Amino acid sequence: MVRNVLGSVLALIGATAAVWSPFRVWYDGRLGREYRLGELFSGTGVTAVRAELFGSLFLPFVVAAVVALVGIALRSRGLVALAGLIVLGFAVLWMVRLGLAQGSLTVGGAGPGLDTGVLGAVGGGAVLLLASLVMPGRKRRRGRRRRTTPPAAAEPPTTAEGSRAPGDQPRDEHAYPAQEPPQARPVYGERTRPAAHDEPTRPIRNEPARPAREEPARPAAQDEPTRPIWRRPPDHT
Repeated sequence: MVRNVLGSVLALIGATAAVWSPFRVWYDGRLGREYRLGELFSGTGVTAVRAELFGSLFLPFVVAAVVALVGIALRSRGLVALAGLIVLGFAVLWMVRLGLAQGSLTVGGAGPGLDTGVLGAVGGGAVLLLASLVMPGRKRRRGRRRRTTPPAAAEPPTTAEGSRAPGDQPRDEHAYPAQEPPQARPVYGERTRPAAHDEPTRPIRNEPARPAREEPARPAAQDEPTRPIWRRPPDHT
């Protein structure tokens, strides 16, 4: 937060210095707004012809100030740095074109030389670049991870009447998956017995059947001798 405020203040100072510099003396008592903007890109170079306000060096500096203000509002370090590069670029280009026209350039002294207007433009561009380094910039918001829901299970086929096909049971979504029973771990030193399906098969030995003992046939009831039934004589009293 502190770096953002400090960077914004520096950017405002740099933009103000850049816009105010064309109204100061640049060279040999001549204001910066009197230099024509088209002379910087023409083959004739800098001449003594005076320019209009929006056809002079004032125009690129105003554009740079607007870009800096937009960068401060959006908290964009790139826009603030771009504004500083515009100011420095036009100031350096003017000095190069003026040096070609005059043959040499001097700073201050008794004769004509670079004055406070050039220093204000160069200083304003440097302050704008410094502000872009101080500003933390706009933080990117990290998108929240959306929880992906698992795809729905395929519905069992239905018949023409809308009921489920025979043999299909509804799936219980809240049922826990079946867990396998824990397997007993072998004790150290104890010989484990192989599973039933791993044991070798042994041939079954069929013993010969023993003959059944023949019991003597029991005579039928009519063949047994009958015994007389003893009856008590009647009592004659």
